[in-house]
Amino acid sequence: MGSTSAPRGCGSNISSIYYNLCDLTVLWGVVVEAVAAAGVVTSFILFIILMASLPFVTDKKRKGMVALQASILVFTLGLFGLTFAFIVGQHSTSCAARRFLFGVLFSGCLACLVMHGLWLALLKQSGRGPRSWLLWVGALGLWLVEVIINIEWLVLTMVWSPPGKIDLPDLSCSIANKDFVLGLIYVMVLMVGVVLLASPSLSHKHKQWRRDGAFILVTGLCTIAIWVSWITMYIYGNRVAGNPSWDDPTLAVTVASNAWVFLFFYIIPEICLLTQGDPDLEEPNDGEHIYPARSLAYDTILKELEAAPQNLYIENKAFNMDESPADPPRPVSPYGIYNGQPRSCVYQPTEIALITKGLTMMNQGLMIPRARVSSLNPGSGRSSLSHSVESLASQGLS
Repeated sequence: MGSTSAPRGCGSNISSIYYNLCDLTVLWGVVVEAVAAAGVVTSFILFIILMASLPFVTDKKRKGMVALQASILVFTLGLFGLTFAFIVGQHSTSCAARRFLFGVLFSGCLACLVMHGLWLALLKQSGRGPRSWLLWVGALGLWLVEVIINIEWLVLTMVWSPPGKIDLPDLSCSIANKDFVLGLIYVMVLMVGVVLLASPSLSHKHKQWRRDGAFILVTGLCTIAIWVSWITMYIYGNRVAGNPSWDDPTLAVTVASNAWVFLFFYIIPEICLLTQGDPDLEEPNDGEHIYPARSLAYDTILKELEAAPQNLYIENKAFNMDESPADPPRPVSPYGIYNGQPRSCVYQPTEIALITKGLTMMNQGLMIPRARVSSLNPGSGRSSLSHSVESLASQGLS
């Protein structure tokens, strides 16, 4: 096609099958392209956030769902990429990618939602769900069913041809709209399974699991609404309106909008709830303290502080009777007497201490003489040591 026929916004060296990506006169391709590109970036960022939040997840049950959520993010990222295959014109490669990846990517997302809903239903019934690897293997099995169906479909319609017939070069694109929809019956069955398995979890005893069931149910209902709309337009609406060329825009808008539904109504809320605690753990009652042992010790200390000053004064009454207060009494804090020891460790004076204190009170001015070295003069009288002993003896007799 010449340069004069290129639409506004596209260069002359661009193939005609890519005009919808740059044609400014037909804005649907540019708008859907921008929405899909934003979805690719958002899915990649959410995948990084999900993996970075994994070490901070304390609930083992919620941590087991990370594998399913990461798988949904991968399939959603593929859906945003598949949108570009519907924006570009029909080609043998793009048509084969459309027919194969449309059902495979949607079945991957829905299979993970089915297993999450099944886990919530079993958790409500028995109080314990299956292991996370079993859930992931179950989702993988459901997804492989659609993969096998699409492979067989491609082999029967594209590779194998009856003898005596002429092979058409664009056989992958020459398929009726009804046949394309009939090839997605298994995906529709998965949608119904998502809604049916998510409904029982709405009556779970814990609010956290009820919200998970609500997210899955809303995602399933929105997906069903989108599919009913695009199937109606794809089979009947565009023909009645007299504009069958809108088949590709219908599918492109469907893939991009449904991928954003998976992000907004399931992935983002689940990531926000990822770091919450396990609701099945027993929580303390409203009337109880969070730390009963510490509160109990504190109450015991207060009770001992109330009784300790009275007992202390009674036990030391004889000891303090002869003392005269030198300073006026000062207010004493009730916590000042507590030293971290039990009441049995309160100081009680012994008999030797009482005798020594009594002797000191009888004669405060008299000091006990210290022992001195005897005089070096041989002719001196008694030594100072003997004099000190006699002084102590006389005081004891008195």
